[in-house]
Amino acid sequence: MAEASVDGAKMTESPVENTTVRSENKTQGNSFFSWILVLGLLGAWLSVGVVWFDIVDYNSVADVLGGVYDADGDGDFDVQDAKVLLGLTGKPVLVASRDKPLEEKDSTPHTPHVVTSSAEPSIEESRPAGTVPPESVHKSAPTPESTPEKTELTEEPAEQSKSEKEAKAKKPKLLNKFDKTIKSEINSAKKLRKKGKVEESLQAFEDLVQKFPHSPRCRYGKAQAEDDLAEKKRSNEMLLKAVNTYREVAELPDVPPDLIKATLKRRADRQQFLGRTRGSLATLEKLVQIFPEDISLKNDLGVAHLLLGDNKSAKQIYEEVLASAPRDGFAKVHYGFILKSENKIAESIPYLREGLESGEPGTDDGRFYFHLGDALQRVGDSSAYDWYEAGHQRGHFASLWQRSLYNVQGLRAQPWWTAEQTGYTDLVKVLERNWLTIRDEALSVLDSNSGQFLPEDENLREKGDWGQFTLWQQGRKVASSCRSVPKTCALMERFPETTGCKRGQIKFSVMQPGTHVWPHTGPTNCRLRMHLGLVIPSKGCRIRCTNQTREWKEGKVLIFDDSFEHEVWQEAEIYRLIFIVDVWHPELTQLQRQTLSPI
Repeated sequence: MAEASVDGAKMTESPVENTTVRSENKTQGNSFFSWILVLGLLGAWLSVGVVWFDIVDYNSVADVLGGVYDADGDGDFDVQDAKVLLGLTGKPVLVASRDKPLEEKDSTPHTPHVVTSSAEPSIEESRPAGTVPPESVHKSAPTPESTPEKTELTEEPAEQSKSEKEAKAKKPKLLNKFDKTIKSEINSAKKLRKKGKVEESLQAFEDLVQKFPHSPRCRYGKAQAEDDLAEKKRSNEMLLKAVNTYREVAELPDVPPDLIKATLKRRADRQQFLGRTRGSLATLEKLVQIFPEDISLKNDLGVAHLLLGDNKSAKQIYEEVLASAPRDGFAKVHYGFILKSENKIAESIPYLREGLESGEPGTDDGRFYFHLGDALQRVGDSSAYDWYEAGHQRGHFASLWQRSLYNVQGLRAQPWWTAEQTGYTDLVKVLERNWLTIRDEALSVLDSNSGQFLPEDENLREKGDWGQFTLWQQGRKVASSCRSVPKTCALMERFPETTGCKRGQIKFSVMQPGTHVWPHTGPTNCRLRMHLGLVIPSKGCRIRCTNQTREWKEGKVLIFDDSFEHEVWQEAEIYRLIFIVDVWHPELTQLQRQTLSPI
C-alpha cells in the first residue's frame, strides 16, 4: 500500500509541476515573440524611411549583388525570385523563338552596299535552311525589356557563366530619381505589356505620360508599347509614332544615360526598318556624339554608311575603331568587306578571316564566309573550300557548292538540268527552232558598234573582255533594247516564266578570246539559267558547274542552276556569243513568284 501510495502521491504531484513549467514557457514565449514584433515594426518603419527619403540607390545595390534581386529576370522581386535565390527552382533561360516558314527572313538589317559577285536585293530576304537570323552583319542587340512576343521562357536550370553574370551586373539603369517614386505604377503598365496585352499597356503608359509628362521611363514605355502594337497590326503608321516617341524620350530633362542609349538605338533600328536610312544614320551619329567611347555604336554607324553606299565614310569609321580596338572582330570583317569591294583582294583576307575567327556578335554572316572564300580562290588558296564548308555548317549555304544567300527552302537542287526536268520544254523548243533569227538580230547590234553591249560590271573577270546586252531585267522589259531586236523580244513575250522572272535576266553575252571568269555563284536558288549557243568556236570555250564541265553548241540550250559554283574559260581564236534566258525555278508556286522580291 505504501508503495502504492507513494506512486499515487507522485501521480498527484506531477500535474502541478507540469502546469508550472508550461506557465514559465508561455511567459518566455510571449516575451520572445514580443521582441520579434518590436524588431519587425522597427524594420518596417526603417524601410519606410529609406524609401521616403530615398536613402538607398537600389540600382547600385543591385550592381553589388550582381542583380540577384531580380533573379528570374521579370523586372521586379517576387516569390519566383525568392525561389531562385533559395535554390528551389532553376533560373529561367531566354530562348529565342525560331519559327521557320517556307521563306525565312534575313533579318539582318545591315547589308553592306558593295559591288559583289552576285546582285543583292534591296529588302529583307530568305536564307538557306538553318540560317541563324540576324546576328548576321551586326544585328542590333535587343533593347532593354524587349518585346515578350519575341522570346519564350523555358524553365531549365542553367549555371551562369562569367559573361552572363557580368551582363547581369551591368543591367541598364532606366529610372531617374523621380521615376523611382512611381516605380509601382510603371511596373503595372510593364506587366500588361509582358503579358501581351499591348493595347492595354499602351493605354496605361499614355495615362502615365499624361499624368507625368516629364517622366522619361513612362514615355519610353509608351514608345515600346507603340512599337509592339505596330508589329502586331503590321502598321507603319503606328511604327512612325513609336519612332517619334523614342525621340521625345531622349529630349526630356534628366534622362539616365542608359535610357538615352536604349531609346536612340531602338529608334535608329526602327528607322532603318522603315527604309529611312538617312534618318537612322543621323540618330546613330547623335549616339556616337553622346557616347564617343562606345565602340559598338561606331560599328553600327559604319554599317549605316554602308547601307547608303558611302563606303568611304564607313571605311574611315572602321579604321578609327581598329586604331583604338585592333582586335574588334566586327570592325575587322566589315573593313575586310570594304577592301574586297575595292578589289584589294589580298589585303582583305586577313581582316575577313580574323573577324570570322573572333566569333564576335555580328560576324557570323554568310556574306563574310562568301567573300572570304572568294578572295582566297582568287589568290589560289585552296583553304577557300574550308571556309565554304564552315559557312555551310553554320547554315549560311545550302551546300559546299550551292552558296547563294537569298533562297527559298525545299526547292530541288542540282547543278545541271534537262528541258524535261524543268517542265519548260515549249520554251526550249522555241529557242532552238528560232536560234538563227535570234543570232542574226544579236549580230546586227554587235556589228553596229552602237555601244549597247556593256562591259560586265560585277568584278567577275580575272582577265579578258565580256560584254552584255540586256532585254529584260528583274522582270521588266528594256524597251529601248527590244526595239533593236524586235523578233527576239516577240518570241520571249510568249513565256511569262522568263519575262516575269523578277530574279533573273534575258540578255545576250559576248566573250572575247583570252577571257576567264572567276568561280562564282548567283544570288538565289529561285531561278534556273538557260544558255542558247549562237556563235560558238569549235574549241576553247567551256563552262564548269560544280565538278562537271560542258561546252556550248550552236542552236542548242544548256540549262544549269547558277546558285551552284560555276566558272568560264574562253580560250578560242574568235568571240563566243550566247543568249541567256533566266526562268523561275519550276517548283515555285504562283504566289511565290508574285511575292518574292526582285534581284
